[in-house]
Amino acid sequence: MSDTQQHIYKVVFLNQGQIYEVYAHNIYQSDLYGFIEVEDYIFGSKSQLVVDPGEDKLRAEFDGVQRSFIPMHAVIRIDEVEKEGVAKVTETDGSNVTPFPMHIPRDGGSS
Repeated sequence: MSDTQQHIYKVVFLNQGQIYEVYAHNIYQSDLYGFIEVEDYIFGSKSQLVVDPGEDKLRAEFDGVQRSFIPMHAVIRIDEVEKEGVAKVTETDGSNVTPFPMHIPRDGGSS
């Protein structure tokens, strides 16, 4: 990869019971403890003849988003790839991907 070419990352993460697969130019560990930051999302050209409704949904969801903070325990995989693919959301029945168990403290009470 040449120095002038930007890196492309495929980020796969769990969000509200669905698996998101998105492409971005910049990812890094956040200063916000326990999160990664994803910036500069890549979506296919709107001028393409074939429009993927799944990618269109993601494009609309991330429209105007400058940076996303994704909890590290939700990240399934991050790959550096040569070119972007189609961003997509897939349903999970929970058999292959299980969120990391965590305790959520309640307000004002002792646990």
